[in-house]
Amino acid sequence: MGTLVGNLLIIAIIKISQALGSPMYYFLFYLSLSDTCFSTTIAPRTIVDSLMEEASISFSECIIQVSALHLFGAQEIFILILMAVDRYVAICKPLHYTTIMSHQVCGMLVAIAWMGSSVHALVQTLLALSLPFCGPNEIDHYFCDLQPLLKLACSDTYMINLLFVANSGTLCTVSFLMLMVSYVIILYSLRNHSAEGRKKALFTCVSHIIVVILFLVPGIFIYTRPATTFPMDKMISVFYTICTPFLNPLIYTLRNAEVKNAMRKLWSKKYLR
Repeated sequence: MGTLVGNLLIIAIIKISQALGSPMYYFLFYLSLSDTCFSTTIAPRTIVDSLMEEASISFSECIIQVSALHLFGAQEIFILILMAVDRYVAICKPLHYTTIMSHQVCGMLVAIAWMGSSVHALVQTLLALSLPFCGPNEIDHYFCDLQPLLKLACSDTYMINLLFVANSGTLCTVSFLMLMVSYVIILYSLRNHSAEGRKKALFTCVSHIIVVILFLVPGIFIYTRPATTFPMDKMISVFYTICTPFLNPLIYTLRNAEVKNAMRKLWSKKYLR
């Protein structure tokens, strides 16, 4: 409920408030949308299963969960990359910002992100469907993913696991390295800005870096390994499936003066009416 309320509130504020019309908030809108869908893929089913003595899921539902999980998870990663690009242009190319990050360009970038995440999810789904199952049908996890399913396969899964790591592991690792390098460049370029400009940009970048670390570091730990599982896997998975979608609205609202001001104005208008 906290995740849904927080993310839907950001979506509503960005949609209603005219003060939040910059590309950064355009991408934040889609990040909150991805968080909402990503969390909804996992949390409701987990809550229901926790109330049952024996939780079960059909094969078709399991495949749908795998597909949705990777669709919205990859979409969130691509949106984080677009937010880093936006900050780079805003800080390093301020005179050309409005020309480079036009509404048409932002729309095209989001469309490319959706296509990229769709391809990623399709590959994961096809890998899951290619697994042969002929015996055990109990997964040691609180949601369906390719790694728990690999343990149930009754044939050699070396190639499938290799493709799995190449797909999800590479996406998480390369994206994390790209984002960290880009924010180092952005923070280094801040030395030429005024004290007030540095402070504002620093607050924005630190918020983005926190989100990147919370989402991608657990993902790297889970998806860049061979088909081996550890007792801590489920606990670490909670970070990127439950905690990050819940914390993102708090990180972006508590550390962002413009979002807080927009919330106050909307609340004042509602109260005065």
